[in-house]
Amino acid sequence: MEKNQKIILQSDENCPVRKSLIILSGKWRLLIVFQINERVLRYGELKRAIPGISEKMLIQELNFLVEHKFVTKKSFPEIPPRVEYSLTKLGLDTFPIIDKLAAFGLENL
Repeated sequence: MEKNQKIILQSDENCPVRKSLIILSGKWRLLIVFQINERVLRYGELKRAIPGISEKMLIQELNFLVEHKFVTKKSFPEIPPRVEYSLTKLGLDTFPIIDKLAAFGLENL
């Protein structure tokens, strides 16, 4: 076997690609991370930045990203309630993936 050839292992539950896809898959998660970027965004700003996403789906995906430590959520005890979202280090670590996807889209689609 050639030295440069990669060995592809079975994609079982321990496969790193499978584990990454479980967290990053879906129609909205990477778009949410992309929109937050290095900013701090309120819920309404995020909703306006992603046309087509429903309130239910945005809340569901934000909760998932917060639970998996990609996004932090800061709530303020005000009326009306104010909630701000920002990325954690883990969330910022997804930017090389997002950059590659954007480059692929620009070159091929």
